[in-house]
Order: sequence, then structure tokens, then C-alpha cells
Amino acid sequence: MNAVLLPIDEYLTKLENADNNIKNEIENELVDMGKDAVPSLVNSLQVVKGRTRGVVAMVLIRIGESSIDYLKKAAETNSDFEWIANYLIKEIKGIAA
Repeated sequence: MNAVLLPIDEYLTKLENADNNIKNEIENELVDMGKDAVPSLVNSLQVVKGRTRGVVAMVLIRIGESSIDYLKKAAETNSDFEWIANYLIKEIKGIAA
């Protein structure tokens, strides 16, 4: 039986009050969505805060190369996000190397 995939916003809402086990499950489910989830995750990363932001950043790093173009595009249009995007891109390239 296939698991029902929730919209990314619902996963992020669940993260706000999740214990570590649920947080890890959500992170893994988001990673499993792969490159299809990247545009929404990059958009979310620009507005979420705290623990949720950390999880989204880690998901993008774990998804890897597919995240880079979207991070670059977001940095071009949001100067406040540029340093975060650049940091994540360096992390992705470091993992992929």
C-alpha cells in the first residue's frame, strides 16, 4: 500500500510541534519526494523560521544537486536569502564531491 503524500505545507506545519522521531520521519519523507519538492522547499525556506527552517535546509542538502538551480534563482530575486542559498550550495557541492 502506498503512503499518502501530504502537501509540503502540511509537513512543515506538523514540524512545528513534532518530537525528534516525527521530525526525522518528516525529513525523510520530504527527501524521498526528491527534486519535485525542491521548488516548494526553496520557497518555504525563505519564510519559515527556527527548527522548521533547519529541517528544510537539511532536506535540500540531502536532495542534492537538484536543489542548486532553484537556490540560485531564489538568491537572485531575494538578496536577504542569498547567503543562505550560497551556504546550502557549498554544502551540497561538498557532499557531492
